[in-house]
Amino acid sequence: QVQLVESGGGLVQAGGSLRLSCAVSGRSFSRYPMGWFRQAPGKGREFVSAISWNSQTRYADSVKGRFTISRDSAKNTVYLQMNTLESEDTAVYYCTVARAISLSDLHNQRYYNYWGQGTQVTVSS
Repeated sequence: QVQLVESGGGLVQAGGSLRLSCAVSGRSFSRYPMGWFRQAPGKGREFVSAISWNSQTRYADSVKGRFTISRDSAKNTVYLQMNTLESEDTAVYYCTVARAISLSDLHNQRYYNYWGQGTQVTVSS
């Protein structure tokens, strides 16, 4: 059974930083893309960032230059370093894994197969 467990969320002041982690268990996903999406109160889930099996990355325009995604395939873990946080970044952040997805579709949540329970990030202004 595949499980994704996010950690690292919390409350931070605007301008601060957080590092999210997502550990995957149940099988190895070292050859599969992994991503982060988020859902703010009253809004739909949106793409944040994704990383391919060979570490090619994609970012939403709203987080470019502030967030960095990385992965440790040996640990089956993906990270999201979030710097210069803004109140608009407040959301539940979800980790996800895709079995097969093209680079051009990394932003599209419909292609992802496994999801974590989410971790809350709250940025106070």
